[in-house]
This record gives sequence, structure tokens and C-alpha cells, in this order.
Amino acid sequence: MENRKVLKSGEFLVDEVEAKDVFIPEEFTEEQKMIAQTIKDFLETELYPNLDKVDSPDKELMKSILKKAGELGLMGIALPEEYGGFGQSFITQMLVAETMGAGYSFSVAFMAHTGIGTMPIMYYGNEEQRQKYVTRLATGEFLGAYCLTEPGAGSDANSGKTHATLSEDGKYYILNGQKMWITNAGFADVQTVFAKIDKDRVLSAFIVERKFPGVVVNPDEKKMGIKGSSTAQIFYNDVKVPVENLIGKRGEGFRIALSILHMGRIKLGGNVLGAAKKAINDSVKYSNERKQFCVFISTFGAIRYKLAEMVIRTYALESAIFRVSKDIDDQIEKNKAEGMDKGRATIEGISHYAVEAAILKVFGSESLDYIVDEAVQIHGGMGYSAELNVERGYRDSRINRIFEGTNEINRLLVVDTAMKRAMKGEYDLFGKGEEYLANLDTVDEKPVEGECWYKEKRRNIRNFKKAALICIESAHNQFGKNFVNEQEVMNNISNMIMDIYIAESTALRIKKLKELKGEEAISIYKTILNVFVYDAAERIRKNGMDAVYSFATPENTEKLLAAINKLTAVKGVNVMEERRKVAAKLIEDNAYNF
Repeated sequence: MENRKVLKSGEFLVDEVEAKDVFIPEEFTEEQKMIAQTIKDFLETELYPNLDKVDSPDKELMKSILKKAGELGLMGIALPEEYGGFGQSFITQMLVAETMGAGYSFSVAFMAHTGIGTMPIMYYGNEEQRQKYVTRLATGEFLGAYCLTEPGAGSDANSGKTHATLSEDGKYYILNGQKMWITNAGFADVQTVFAKIDKDRVLSAFIVERKFPGVVVNPDEKKMGIKGSSTAQIFYNDVKVPVENLIGKRGEGFRIALSILHMGRIKLGGNVLGAAKKAINDSVKYSNERKQFCVFISTFGAIRYKLAEMVIRTYALESAIFRVSKDIDDQIEKNKAEGMDKGRATIEGISHYAVEAAILKVFGSESLDYIVDEAVQIHGGMGYSAELNVERGYRDSRINRIFEGTNEINRLLVVDTAMKRAMKGEYDLFGKGEEYLANLDTVDEKPVEGECWYKEKRRNIRNFKKAALICIESAHNQFGKNFVNEQEVMNNISNMIMDIYIAESTALRIKKLKELKGEEAISIYKTILNVFVYDAAERIRKNGMDAVYSFATPENTEKLLAAINKLTAVKGVNVMEERRKVAAKLIEDNAYNF
């Protein structure tokens, strides 16, 4: 492992790394690019010609395309070689998630199989379970599903009623219950099912085969989007599950479920990135072909604004995704070096970055919703027609704010997880907040005469961090243990933290790109950063002020607001001119090429 500074999850709020310490997409190897190209070719040949049939929906067709992906080895990218996989890095896995994200409902089925459908057994199963199931999931011989949600247990997963009782001869767990919203339910051969054993307060996890007597799969649900993805309820009626199919230890299911959800969240961030790029490409191509008032609509300022903003949000998301992906790879290697089993080392490495996973899930899914909405708008009436894929992309996007824990839950997790890590002594979140609170009049870092673009943006971001820490410390002082119940304030602070992480990741990427390719190569990217930081400053200011007005006492409101205003002050930007530059490159290239 190279010598680089790696921050713990959430530690970016109180510390920073240099550009040399981050990974950027411009550093992909030829092998990684070839894997991505293989997936693009697969989508072009196997999926896109069949999109309407897949979404009809045609379960058998979806199943056959998934099987073809398995035959090509695409399902084994993340799995160790000893189980039929390719043992690729987490960075590569995220590149696969991104590239596959352009596959509409197919990407949902594929990611559910390779992620939540396979990885509970890979990460928490024993060797016998891995050899029996993971090897077949790797090739597509078996297709997988993850069964956690119940009619009365969504976000509160541990309140599920599905239960298991040990048989009298001790050979089986007798499983009874119901699961709903199960992706791949209509054809999955192997299910990871969560249930409570006897009167346990927490869940356990089981491997259940579809062919076990008593497993009943309902017809597919009719959904707003991702119509090709099989989603159904599954009933378990006195299903005899062999005792050797218990995953991990009794009562470990809740931990398994949470860890797998962390993985699902961060990979969803990659998935929506690919969907965003697809929507941008469709939009710019249409705007370069569609004429109104005798000119292409790509010449209109209102259209250029939309195209530029789509690019800015996508570029910023991508910067954050691959920054944390490298951190995860390093954490996995560290876990292995400390003697941890390969599977556990991997999931613990991913789960460690729970704060960043929640950020990417929320920012990514909400950015995609903006992008697909504007894609429909750019296409006008044709965007509302089912003839074009932007309509499909618009409908398919909406589920991402609900998948893998709702965005409301994930916003709360951003703040709550960062605070819990600080309370464990991993970094000094509250100490820094206390320090800044004690020096509100002089807390902002002032500009230095002649500072370069990068130092200016880093200073801005350091000030943003101080604003967030002041809000955390003040709210914590005001509410104490009840802070976690004040969800509106938690949301305000979470929004601040998300903007900070995305802005910092973008700045670090551009600085590293300058070091690799020189100043001339980054002109357009500095433009992207200028607009993002300028807009983020206003969002952070508004969220900070909303939080202060919600919790501050009359005596300290004025001082806190003055500090927030100072800390979010940034140099003015000609956003019209800057966005036009971004749009011009997109329009000239006729594709997302940033």
C-alpha cells in the first residue's frame, strides 16, 4: 500500500488531505477501461435492442440477459478468484457500477444480484457456503435476491415479524413470514432472508433456495419505473432451512443487513452516475439536432444552463465517488494485514465509510432526479413520449431516493454517524466545534493577497467546515441527547456536510489533474469548481441559518448568524459566463467528455 494519508469516515470535517492522496478517474488503468468498455458493448448488443421487451416486463428475457452477463464474467468482478471471480479492487467495482448504471432496469437486477444478492454469503458466509453458493452466483448459474423488507418493517428493519424455530431434531430452522419489494424475486434461485430465531430481539440471516418447499413467490408488482426489474412479495410457509444455511452467527443478521446496506448505498452512488451520463448524452445529442426558430436549441441560453448544470453535478459526484473508493480499498488492505478474513475485511472496509456512503447515496440520487427531469424538459414533448429513453430514465430514477434506505434516513445517518465516531474518539469533532464557538468573531480564515485558485477554494471549504462544526456543537449543546430527534436541524447540518464533501472532492480532483496534465488542461474544470463552490456557499449559508434559527437562544442568535455569514462568503462568480463555457464543451463534443 503506497504511502498516502487516509482519513477515517467523517474525519474530513476536521482534517484534510493533499491532492496527491486522492484517486481520480483520470488514473484508471487500461485494464479498468477495458472492463468498462466490455460492459458498454454488452449493453449496446444485448440490452438496448431489447429494452422495450425487458420492460414489458419479460422476466425470462431479463433472466437470459443476466445469464449472459454471468457467462462473460461480469458477475464475478468483485469476487475472489477462488470463488470464480476476478478479485478486482473496489475502485474497479465502482467503475462497473457506474458503467452498468446506463442500463435502466437491467442495472437494478444486475446490481441486486452482484451486490446484496451475493455479498452477504461472500462476506459473512463460511467456506462451505461460499463454495456451494458464491461460485454459482459468480457465473450466473444461480441468481440472487436479498429479503429484508416486510409490510410492517421498512426503514425500521429490525421490527420484522418473519421468524424461525429450530426443529425438534435440530437439523432445520422452520421459517415463517413474508417479505416484500424483493428485487429479482421472480427468478432468483438463492435468497438471503432475515428472520428472528425464537424470541430473539435481533435478526439472523439465512440462505434460502427458491426450490425449498413452502417458498411462495407472488406475481410481480406493477411499478412506476424500473419495470423490467422483477419485484414481488415472497411468503415462507413452514420452510425447512438446513441449520448449515445460517449465515454468520445467530443474532448477527442485523449487523449483516446494515453492512450490506452501506455497500448498497455507495454502489448506488456509482450506478446513478452512469445513469446521469446517459441522460446528458441523450440530451446534448437531441439539443444539437432539434431546431426551433431556425436554429438548434443548443444555442439557447436557457438550454445551455440546463446542460451545464447537469455536467457540473455529475462531475462533482464522480469526483467524490472515486475519492472514497480508494479510501475503501486501502481500509480493506489494512484489515487483511491485521489478519481479518478476506470477506470480513472487505465488508468492514466498506462499512467503515458509512458517512460517505450516505452522502453519495443522497447527493447522487437527488442529482440524477434533477438531471433526468431536465433531460425531459430539453426534449420537450418528445421527452414525455415513451418513444425516447429519457422518459424511461425519468421514471426509473425516482426509486433511487427510496432504495437502500430512504434519503431521509440517510441524511440523519450522515450527522449521527459522524458524531458517534467522534464520541468513540476517532477524531475531535466536538473539540473543534467548541474551539470555533469560543472564537466566533475571528473564526473565518481570511483571503491572502495573490492566493492561487486552489488555495482560495481550499480556504472557502475550510470555512464551510467551520460553519458546519459550529452548528453541530451549538445544536448538541442546546439539545443534548435529544439532538438526534430534531430531524429538521439534523437535515440542515447534513446538507451542509454533503456540500462540503462534494466540493472538497472536486477541488482535490482538479488540483491532482493539474499536477498530472498541467494548468492548461484544467481550465474547464476550474470553471466547474467555481460554479459549484459559489452555489454550495449559498446552500450552506441557508442551511446554517435555518439551523441556527431553529435552536439558538436569543442571546447568541446574532453572533452565530454573523459567523455563518462570514464563513460562507465567497468571491462572486459570473455564473452565466462560466456555465456557458461548460455547455460549449459539451455541445462541441456532442457527448459527456469531462
